[in-house]
Amino acid sequence: LQLVGGVARTLPDGMKMRGDINICLMGDPGLAKSQLLKYIAAVAPRGVYTTGKGSSGVGLTAAVCRDPVTSEMALEGGALVLADKGICCIDEFDKM
Repeated sequence: LQLVGGVARTLPDGMKMRGDINICLMGDPGLAKSQLLKYIAAVAPRGVYTTGKGSSGVGLTAAVCRDPVTSEMALEGGALVLADKGICCIDEFDKM
């Protein structure tokens, strides 16, 4: 369902309603939830996979990094920015 999505609508007063849906996948340990998320991120045209261990809540949106060439500070997009109009799979959300 997430790959197909819904229909975006514009209300008569000009307010826009997005057609995307959010999915929370929960289950017992050992049911291949992580493998399913990795497969979805690989199949999706614009999919990003990240884990709660590897990123923080702030790191999902942006991160400040030092440019190796110029040694200046640069703003780098996080997982949610890279998956714009695509699918962002966050595994182990509780570890953030």
